[in-house]
Amino acid sequence: MKIANYMSKFSKAPVICKLVGRKVLDGVGQPTLEVEIHCMVKNHEKRICSIVMSSHSQIPENSLPETTQADEKERNDSVNTAVEWVNESLNTVLRDLKPTDQCEVDKMLGWNEYFIKKVEEKKEIQKQEEKEKEQQEAEATLALTSHTPSATALPGKKKAAKPGKKVSVAEKMIPPAEPVEPVLCGSFAIGGTSLAVAKAGATVCRIPLYLHIALLKHDQDSPKEMSLPLPIITLLNCEKILPAKLKLMKELMLIPPVQLSLKQGIERVLDIQKEVMRLLDPPGKVPSPQLADSKKGKAGKKAPPQVLKRISHLGCLITGFDNLEQPLLLMQTACNNIGLELGTDMYLAINCAAHGLMDYVKGKYEILTGTFKSPDEMVDMYVELINNFPFIIALIDPLRKEDREQWNNICCALGSKCYLIAEDAATHISKLKTDQNINVPMCSGVVLKYINQTKVSDLIELTGLLDGQRHITILGSPDGESSDDSLVDLAVGLGARFIKLGGLSRGERVTKYNRLLAIEEELAKNRTLREATLEFIAFGEESQPENQPSAVPPPPEQDSVLPKLSQPALQVPSLPAQLPENITLT
Repeated sequence: MKIANYMSKFSKAPVICKLVGRKVLDGVGQPTLEVEIHCMVKNHEKRICSIVMSSHSQIPENSLPETTQADEKERNDSVNTAVEWVNESLNTVLRDLKPTDQCEVDKMLGWNEYFIKKVEEKKEIQKQEEKEKEQQEAEATLALTSHTPSATALPGKKKAAKPGKKVSVAEKMIPPAEPVEPVLCGSFAIGGTSLAVAKAGATVCRIPLYLHIALLKHDQDSPKEMSLPLPIITLLNCEKILPAKLKLMKELMLIPPVQLSLKQGIERVLDIQKEVMRLLDPPGKVPSPQLADSKKGKAGKKAPPQVLKRISHLGCLITGFDNLEQPLLLMQTACNNIGLELGTDMYLAINCAAHGLMDYVKGKYEILTGTFKSPDEMVDMYVELINNFPFIIALIDPLRKEDREQWNNICCALGSKCYLIAEDAATHISKLKTDQNINVPMCSGVVLKYINQTKVSDLIELTGLLDGQRHITILGSPDGESSDDSLVDLAVGLGARFIKLGGLSRGERVTKYNRLLAIEEELAKNRTLREATLEFIAFGEESQPENQPSAVPPPPEQDSVLPKLSQPALQVPSLPAQLPENITLT
């Protein structure tokens, strides 16, 4: 046995001999791609590993049947193309390459002739479509001007406004929406193969994937300590459903304090989730008074909410609210009932998903049904929100990416006490690292998702740029999640500050939390676990330190009326111990 082990040191290093692509199902029953790696090990072909890609779709759950069918067809075509590509083109290109040579593999994937040809074809089609669109718009404009009477008033004949009638003021023009980044049909093959090769490299080296990724990022220099990313755990998925009015909140999320271990943090979140469930569906379903309106001080109707337990694809309950304060007061009530204090024992984060709220006719965001705010008014609203509820330490996509001036303003106003994070407001990874710079609005950090043609080397390069340019990295789970847990190893190996995996329901989500717990246990056993920290960024030129080394915002000035983060924005005794009645659960 000893002789065999000794002689194995002189054997040829494993090389890739075969790739296998398969069409499988993800966590919500949609088709996705599985990539399997086979290597020649000691002159024998051996299956090394496989990965299943996650898919990302912007199609909401309540879309029209026609939209859903079109999305399903596009997804099927993309997966079929990716399977064909892996089994034919890539299977030939990557043969005899070492799975440990990630840079060479990713280079071959990026410069593959098949891929380049498809990209060029896509660009030509896009140019032709844009040309036809411009021609149609020009023809429509010409037809409109030829049938519309001239609006030019004669000199001295300006029409006076009627007495008592409010004269309309022209709204500030908003930047138009940037065109959607085209996704190459079959691009699953690029990302899937790159990640599968990385996992194969870790397997043949007999080390965990997260350590293999860390070695790739740090040029094979093994880190002495590693920290876990803090989980951003989704508790409620606030869908825009009737009769609920609130639109400005896609997800309400919890962030455990850094003093807790991951296991302790998840247990605390589960306790809060259990209490929220009790408040949303109390025993006996006895109607309770609605929370008093903060402006009018009047109680609302006592009609009980609709309670139909349904778990979102994000792994959490779907709810609806009438205003922005209701879910925050609900969380205060739940935490108070189990002896926890928001701002000390738990923090909140909100995914605003503002990119879906813009009414381009009015040039404003619709935050509530029938209530609109301009980009500048949105900044003022967020400042007031954080001042009143300082236990909110992260806002994701508070604005569209096109509103860069307002991103600058909100970062200068709130950056020292709250993370302002770009998720959909960030462009695709391929565009983020253009010219060795980060092509995003001013923000605290960026949510990165491993989808489509993203390669492992892209993530390594991009996180290095983010680390050097005062941005934090958040690894995010796509909507169409699979049971593959490689994303967690990527987050740990890349040194991400946060990881956003959704809620604590659905197997494909819980699998990743279990993997994170296993890594924590392994690092603690090896005594290489470093405690995580929260550091806010002061963006303003007059802001003194570049980083605030605490999760607690700096003390307010003497003339400030803002509460400290360790105190609730409202007095706890005034909060009800039961659910506000006009919160709906579907």
